[in-house]
Amino acid sequence: MSKTSIERQGGRARCRYTLNGETMGTRYSAQCYAGPDLDRARLAAALDRAVQAVDQEMSNWKATSDLTRLNLAEPDVWVPISANLAMVLVRAIEIGQESGNAFNVGVGDVVSRWGFGPREADAPSATGALPAQPRSPVGALLEVDATRGRARKRAPLALDLCGIAKGFGVDELGRVMDRHGIESWLVGIDGEMRARGTKPSNACWAIAIERPDDERREPLSVIEMTDVAIATSGDYRHWRECDGQRVSHTMDPRTGQPLNNGVASVTVLASCCMDADAYATALMVLGEEDGVALARRKQLDALFLVRERDGLRAVGTGCFADGGAGEYLLQGT
Repeated sequence: MSKTSIERQGGRARCRYTLNGETMGTRYSAQCYAGPDLDRARLAAALDRAVQAVDQEMSNWKATSDLTRLNLAEPDVWVPISANLAMVLVRAIEIGQESGNAFNVGVGDVVSRWGFGPREADAPSATGALPAQPRSPVGALLEVDATRGRARKRAPLALDLCGIAKGFGVDELGRVMDRHGIESWLVGIDGEMRARGTKPSNACWAIAIERPDDERREPLSVIEMTDVAIATSGDYRHWRECDGQRVSHTMDPRTGQPLNNGVASVTVLASCCMDADAYATALMVLGEEDGVALARRKQLDALFLVRERDGLRAVGTGCFADGGAGEYLLQGT
């Protein structure tokens, strides 16, 4: 946690604060501009509590989490869950329906069987060694009673919220900032980010869109944003090799197999990071043609980076469409 230079905004002194910590197997970060009398320790503690609560509610890696208890419960048994988990499950079901089952949080067993789960299951020795296991829509297998704070499975079901929980965690960080009366902030977990307001100079927050490269981290370009969230789903950070072939951590619930459709990454802007996170995954699974069609129907700002023999090809919708920010992004930095 640090405080750096002081700037002036409308005659008021504004200090830049940076805070960070560990959560969800990675790190969270927060930057903000506030008065020099900000109680940094109180803010840091509140940020940490917020993300640790989400981790305790939605982690597959914690034996005592709400999600783990729900996964271990027998079908038709109501399990008490937090209001946060209920909200995320309801939204996950909605986006699953909108995307034709491309977004499906009921792939926990498939994720584990391919070696990406919390129990360090052995990956198959060769791609295709595991049979295809298409997933039914979660809405047909899970009942969420948000009013009473409970959920029950109608059939055996292994839930995995990796495609939406980090985004929700980012939103929680933002809510902490709002509760502390901070009007200018940028928060993030891994590559999921959300911004509010502008810097004292009236500049927007600069966010790098990463080049899909598993050997090094470098920006493809930088965008400026405010009062919006951004999330990217890609095939280049979490993967493993099976018998010499690359296997993505993202599963296609319609086939029950690791995703392999030529899309390197999808970046989405949305009003909240939970939605940006989930839509990025859904569009990634749908692929270029169907993904772009859904993004246009939902009026999403989405950037698809597609692998070609000679490099990357960008396809954008909304603000990323040709002639707008998408054309700029292709220029790199």
